[in-house]
Amino acid sequence: MSRRRPDRTRGRPPWADRRAARVDRRPPWVDRRPPWGDRRPPWMDNREWDPKGRGSPGGAVFVGVIQVVGGALAAADVPPQGYALLLAGPAALLVRRRFPLFALAVAAAAMVAYETLAYPGGPTFVAPLVALIGAVRAGKRWSAAAILAVAYIAYVVAGRAYGTLGWGEALAVGAWTAVGFGFAEAIRVRAAQAVAIARAHAEEERARAEQERAAEEQQRRQAIEERLRIARELHDVLGHHLSLINVQAGVGLHLLDEHPDQAKAALKAIKQASSEALGEVRGVLAALRPQGEAAPKTPAPGLADVADLVAAAGLPVEYTVEGTPAALPPDLDRAAYRIVQEALTNVRRHGGPEAAAKLTIAYGPDRLGVRIANFGAEVDEPQQGNGIAGMRERATALGGTLRAGPRAEGGFEVVADLPVRTT
Repeated sequence: MSRRRPDRTRGRPPWADRRAARVDRRPPWVDRRPPWGDRRPPWMDNREWDPKGRGSPGGAVFVGVIQVVGGALAAADVPPQGYALLLAGPAALLVRRRFPLFALAVAAAAMVAYETLAYPGGPTFVAPLVALIGAVRAGKRWSAAAILAVAYIAYVVAGRAYGTLGWGEALAVGAWTAVGFGFAEAIRVRAAQAVAIARAHAEEERARAEQERAAEEQQRRQAIEERLRIARELHDVLGHHLSLINVQAGVGLHLLDEHPDQAKAALKAIKQASSEALGEVRGVLAALRPQGEAAPKTPAPGLADVADLVAAAGLPVEYTVEGTPAALPPDLDRAAYRIVQEALTNVRRHGGPEAAAKLTIAYGPDRLGVRIANFGAEVDEPQQGNGIAGMRERATALGGTLRAGPRAEGGFEVVADLPVRTT
């Protein structure tokens, strides 16, 4: 047989289920770390409404020191019973998180007894005020008001009975009691407003983050769908036309010797199918070109155009070619030209009004070297932005390396070492 687990919710005090609510009512500044970190004075360790109802006694000790020292400074003839009453209120503050109304009642009773017995004056109101603020912030403001009313009535009745309280003083004490309750209520309202504002800001931040994630996800989904559409179109175009070309090529080879006229017709069909395939592929890939960008009408530039690039650089450039120029693979030729172009742009942008450059292109049997040195009256090191990163990506994509940095004799240089692949 399985034993039933005891119901731990039975017999719980009425305040046990409201501890979580107390935590939610904490103002936003409670959890902020002070400038001095965790090494705080003992009286500062007074976090409101610990979920377990426990807290550091630093606040109670601090209030006790204030009341005892204040009483001793006010008069030197305070009897031991007076010091006991001065300590009774701060002692009750030790349980104010678990029993806020009990702490308020004890602190108020100790103050009433001290004042009724006409002991020398002291700051007896500190402990009741702290207990009142705690009780009001715990959501027990009407019960706290009732305790204050009972304490005030007892104070007036006892004071009049002992002849230690006049009506004017009684009215003044009543007014200050009302002011203290209003002060505690203002603190509660301000804390509730701060919590509400903090929650609203948190909700706004979560909603904004969710909207941004949704927008990014939508854009990513649209991009994926567009890529899939283009891939399907390319598959259909190439599959249809390449199949047709393959069939016509087989027919042409079969009829080339015996029926050359029919073979000629097959070759015309191959030409027409390939032309249609190229046209459709260009049409599909045109969707990938950025809007407003016209289709290229000239061949891509290469190292053969470097002389024109140097002439239009807008600054003195010493151009040197080492080795024997040779035909390069198209991708290597374009990459080398773009590296030279970007490096000369950096020289013109960062070299100052008297900047000059030296360009060296070295042809080798299996390597191509490109070196652009920047020197002049003023040389600013370019920031590591898209320019140098783009040049390095081009070199890395070809299996080469690129180094960009200051020169030992001053200035800045870009050195690229690119492999020449013949296959």
